[in-house]
Amino acid sequence: MRYVKPHYYDKFSCTAGQCPDTCCAEWLITIDDASLERYAGFKSGFGSRLAGAIDWEEGCFLQYKGRCSLLNENGLCDMVAELGEEYLCETCSRYPRHVEEFKGVRELSLSLSCPAAAEIILGCGEGLRLLQEEDEVKEPLKEEFEDFDLELFHRLQESREILFRIIQDKETEAGSTEGNMGGGPSIERRMHMALELAGRLQICVDAGKASDMNGVLREFSTVYNDGIHEGEHAFDEKRRFFRMREGFAVLQGLERLRDEWEEVLSGTWNTLYARGEAHYLKVRGIFLKEYGAGGRFYEDWNRFLENFLLFFLYTYFCGAVYDDWVYSKVALAVFSAVYIQEFVMFCYISSDKSIDKGDWVELAYRYAREIEHSDNNLNLLEELLQNSRLA
Repeated sequence: MRYVKPHYYDKFSCTAGQCPDTCCAEWLITIDDASLERYAGFKSGFGSRLAGAIDWEEGCFLQYKGRCSLLNENGLCDMVAELGEEYLCETCSRYPRHVEEFKGVRELSLSLSCPAAAEIILGCGEGLRLLQEEDEVKEPLKEEFEDFDLELFHRLQESREILFRIIQDKETEAGSTEGNMGGGPSIERRMHMALELAGRLQICVDAGKASDMNGVLREFSTVYNDGIHEGEHAFDEKRRFFRMREGFAVLQGLERLRDEWEEVLSGTWNTLYARGEAHYLKVRGIFLKEYGAGGRFYEDWNRFLENFLLFFLYTYFCGAVYDDWVYSKVALAVFSAVYIQEFVMFCYISSDKSIDKGDWVELAYRYAREIEHSDNNLNLLEELLQNSRLA
């Protein structure tokens, strides 16, 4: 079994009571069968408290006012305090660590929805590196992957490497690029190029010709090395307001996991879109003075967006081997990055320009909680992006 993980993966350590949020609220915590059996064995002492905190029929922890019933007023787990961390179920002991299973490969990642993990992921000051190691002991059962399309998986891995290059590229000569310093393509043009590649790869997958993806990758690399270009997904700045407002309606239609997220959505709508195009462009102009080319936040902001995009591409892209939705995986990354910019712009304006990097990270992990912690939201967003090309 080959294990793959980002170079920062092992830096994570839970901040427990110091965390500005908690992973024990607003989402259902399922309990694996082995842990359920273990918990059922407690007959006295803390056992009665534990028994009353579990929905035994559904196999999950009960909630009280949207929080796990074992979470105390200090934001700490009573089970850990009484029994120790070794008694946590798989969900609690693993989070925010995440595993994607493929034939012969396990990809390890951290969830962006965790504040401590988000600090590591988004604060990374170097390009993403993937570390690999072999472990023959943990080989999964072969029948789990008997219908696995190994050729498509290999092509997806190769495609993801090129997507990483595109997102992290600051060197390619690209002519005139808005919001660009140093001659390379701006982050928005890199996102457009990633969508262009995803669209071409999707055509191959739809035709059942994974082998043709190699030709697309070779052709695309040649075109890219000749300079980033305007294509099907090039963003029309003149229609930016209307495109952004259209996509924002999708976010408003998703399930809300936390009440405070409604405050972000309504605030963004009222600040950016409710007063029309002229007001939006005025606000965006103010924002770009500090976040655009030459602005004091430009370099840090671009690094933040790169890390944000790389997280989504690494975590979700190769999962297309199971559903054939190549385009939606890239579109999810781009769509999310574009609206994180909008949320930051809203907070920048509404706070009288007083936000900092910590606020960027908070908006990112709060957004991720609404998407990553809801299968309904994630699946609906991917379906809309796959079929409507909103990104």
